[in-house]
Amino acid sequence: MVGDGSSFPSAAHLACYACLAPPRTSPSGRLAFALHTSILIALLAASSAPTPLYPHYQAQWQLSALDITVVFSTYALALLIALLTTGTLSDHVGRRPVLLGALAVQVASMALFATADGLTTLIGARVLQGIATGAATSAAGAALLDLEDPARPGRPALANSIAPVTGMAAGVLAATLMVRFASVPAITVYAALIAVFTAQAIALVSTSETGRRRLGALRSTRPHLALPSAAAHALLLNGAGVVAVWALGGFYSSLGPGFTRLISPDGPEYADGMVFFTLTAVAAPTVYFTRRMRADVSALLGSCAVIPAAVLTLGALYLPDPVLVLTGAALAGFGFGAVSQGALRAVVDSVPAREKSGTLASSYVLSYLAMSLPAIGAGALTPGFGLRAAALACAGFVAVLATVAVATLTAPLRSRRRKPSPDTHSRPATSNYTSDTPDTPAPDISALATHNR
Repeated sequence: MVGDGSSFPSAAHLACYACLAPPRTSPSGRLAFALHTSILIALLAASSAPTPLYPHYQAQWQLSALDITVVFSTYALALLIALLTTGTLSDHVGRRPVLLGALAVQVASMALFATADGLTTLIGARVLQGIATGAATSAAGAALLDLEDPARPGRPALANSIAPVTGMAAGVLAATLMVRFASVPAITVYAALIAVFTAQAIALVSTSETGRRRLGALRSTRPHLALPSAAAHALLLNGAGVVAVWALGGFYSSLGPGFTRLISPDGPEYADGMVFFTLTAVAAPTVYFTRRMRADVSALLGSCAVIPAAVLTLGALYLPDPVLVLTGAALAGFGFGAVSQGALRAVVDSVPAREKSGTLASSYVLSYLAMSLPAIGAGALTPGFGLRAAALACAGFVAVLATVAVATLTAPLRSRRRKPSPDTHSRPATSNYTSDTPDTPAPDISALATHNR
C-alpha cells in the first residue's frame, strides 16, 4: 500500500500488529503518538503524490508508458529492499536515529523530484524515496507499538493499519488539487512535502526514544526470508487474491492517469489522479470495517469484489464513461483493503510470535513483486499494442486470478461446512489461517514495522 500506488500501497505492496510480541510497558504520550502517526501518513502521501503528475512528466519529456511504469516500480522494489535490510535496525540503534536518517533521505528525494529534468532524475528520486519510506515506516510503526496505552489497547495496531492508505489518499488528493490550482505543481507539491518532513524531523528531536537498543545492528541488515510450512499453506490459499489486488493497484497507480485520459480525452487534467484516489479512499475504511471479520471471509469478499472491478475496467474501454472507471476503482479499493488485511492475518496467525517478522517479510516479497512486475508488463505492451491492449491484458489477468482466488478460498469453507465436528459440545476447531481472536485489530497492510518484532 504500497505509494504512488507504489505504496500499496499500497503502496502498496509491507505489517505488524499487537500480537507480534507480548505486551510490554512502554512510554506513552498523545503528542508522540500523533507525531509518529503523522510521519506514516506523510510518507505514504509522498509516495502517491507523483501519480497525478505523471501526465505532466510524459508531456514535458516525451516519456512512454513503459518509462512511467519503470519509475513507479523502482519505488516498490527499493522499498522492499529497504524493508528486508533495515526492518529490524531500529530494534538495535533506536527508533529516532532511523527515523531522522530516513526523513533526511526523504527530504533529499523530494528535492530531487522538484528539480527533476528527465527520466533518470525521476528514477533516482523514486529509489531514494523507496529506501527512506521502507526504513521510516518500519521504525515509526514500531514506535507506535512502543507507545501502547493499556487504557486504549489496539490503538497502535489500528493506526498502523489505517495511516498508510489514508496517507496515499491524501497525497493523491493534495497533488491533484495542486495540479488544478498551483502555477508550478511539479515544484509546489514537493516543496510542501519538504516543509512537512522538516517540521516532523525537528519535532522528533524533542521526543524521547521509545525503543531499547541492543547489539547486532550490522547483522540485522542482512536480508532474510522465512516462510514456515503453515504460513506457506496460508499464503498459497490467499496468493491468487493477493497478486490480483496488488497487480490492479499497481496498474491504477502507474497507468491510471493515462487510462483515464484514454476513456475521457476531453476531461480536465487534474481529474487524472482521481482513479487512484478513489481506490485508496475506499481501501482505508475497508480495512477498518473488516478488521474484526474472519480472515478467510474478508479475503473471499475482497476477491469477489475484484472480479466486477476488472469487468468495469474492461467495460470502460468499450463504453467510454469515467463513471465506470471510478466505480471499478472503488470496488478495487474494497478488494484491496479486504484481501490485503485478511490474507495478512491468515498468514501471520498461522505462525508463533517468534516467526512473525520473517513470515511477514516473505509475504511482502510476493505483494510488491505483484505490484511492480505486472505494471511493467503493461507498460511494455503499450508502445507496440497501445494502452487499450495493455489495459485489456491487465484486467483479464486480474479477473482470472480473482476467480481462482474465489474458488480456492471457497473450497475450505465448503469442506468445513460438510464435515461436522466429532464432538458437538466442544468448541469448533479454528483454521490454521484464521484469527482465533475476532477482536484482534487488522495488521498494517503497508508493512509498517514488518521486522521490528
